[in-house]
Amino acid sequence: MKPAISVENVSKRYRLGVGSPGGYRTLRETITDAVAARWRRPRGRAGRPAAAGPSASIWALREVSLDVQPGEVVGVIGRNGAGKSTFLKILTRITEPTGGRAELRGRVGSLLEVGTGFHTELTGRENIYLNGAICGMTRREIARKFNDIVDFAEVGAFLDTPVKRYSSGMFVRLAFAVASHMEPDILLVDEVLAVGDLAFQKKCLGRMSEVSRSGRTVLFVSHNMATILNLCEKVALFEKGRLAFVGDCQAGVRRYSSSCTVATGGAVNLSVHPNRRPGCPTILGGLRLLNSAGEPADQFLCGEAVTVELTVDPTCDIDHLHFAVGFDDTLSCRLFTLATYLTDSWRPRDGRGRKVVCRLGELPLCPGRYCLTVNAGPRQNFWTDMIDQALWFDVAATDFYGNGKLPNPDWGRFLVRSQWADIDA
Repeated sequence: MKPAISVENVSKRYRLGVGSPGGYRTLRETITDAVAARWRRPRGRAGRPAAAGPSASIWALREVSLDVQPGEVVGVIGRNGAGKSTFLKILTRITEPTGGRAELRGRVGSLLEVGTGFHTELTGRENIYLNGAICGMTRREIARKFNDIVDFAEVGAFLDTPVKRYSSGMFVRLAFAVASHMEPDILLVDEVLAVGDLAFQKKCLGRMSEVSRSGRTVLFVSHNMATILNLCEKVALFEKGRLAFVGDCQAGVRRYSSSCTVATGGAVNLSVHPNRRPGCPTILGGLRLLNSAGEPADQFLCGEAVTVELTVDPTCDIDHLHFAVGFDDTLSCRLFTLATYLTDSWRPRDGRGRKVVCRLGELPLCPGRYCLTVNAGPRQNFWTDMIDQALWFDVAATDFYGNGKLPNPDWGRFLVRSQWADIDA
């Protein structure tokens, strides 16, 4: 079976500060550019114009090759400016590639910019037909889905009102409702789920879940890793215009999270930490939070194995130390504590500059932002050195329970596995 999407060595270069060659220009544009060029032109000695250098350019995409099989749902991820949106614009023929070729087999629908094609002077009813036609739907298809679109958008009472009188939330709800009710063979989606209020965002996510399970080929661009893990079978990671990774969702999200982490992410110098409590001697010299691969990170997945590594400051002359690490939320509420005096495996010993590690086989936290507070002292539960909010980290949703349902921050702070059974009375 041939791929639904075949991309071979696609590249795209943009010239900076220069209009694209060709096309139609108005007399006003020609005159304005001619006058402006006189002032933009650099001048050399004796007031003579200096030789113009080559136009600056940037490669938005470089030699991207990708095959997507029919029915696959692929998440397209990467940092801002990595080339994701340019890639989808080439696939939808909004822009032409500088090099390479892309072939799509089947009817193509796109949700690149919600609301494109809406006319503010027309009513909601008229815009449904107009925007549906722009999205590639026939009049018969629009009429068949009309009631579903109106019910989804929840604008039935304002259907015959010009959309210029709609609130921004009503406008985007109607636009997304039209676009999401297309039935193409290939659907290209670019970060359009963050529309409307929270209730409607959940509704949009549910609609996209239905689309992803319908057997259509979907390319989905998003910065929301929980959504990517929930909707997609695999991911394509873009880095600086190149396709850096194609494969398993969790592996791709892990690599993306690592790429977003700054050089100091997951590792801090405690010797000069500003949050050390006043009057505390310097015992703790360093702190690292390691992911399941043993690398410093400040981005983790629910249920991932993590390791806390503490380093004793080389100047410390206190022996027989105990250590504790507290996990706190953004409100500074203590969630749980890992401490040497709470385990029988710890044997205090001497040694300046040594490292101490605490391994947590499973991070039981819901998606959110958290921080570590670290303590050290010569006796159990007597802390000589205390540093609040020593290191911040984020936890992203993943399939913790193995049933396809992603943990929700509204569930609380902890993830606990349980077994349920129905027992006859």
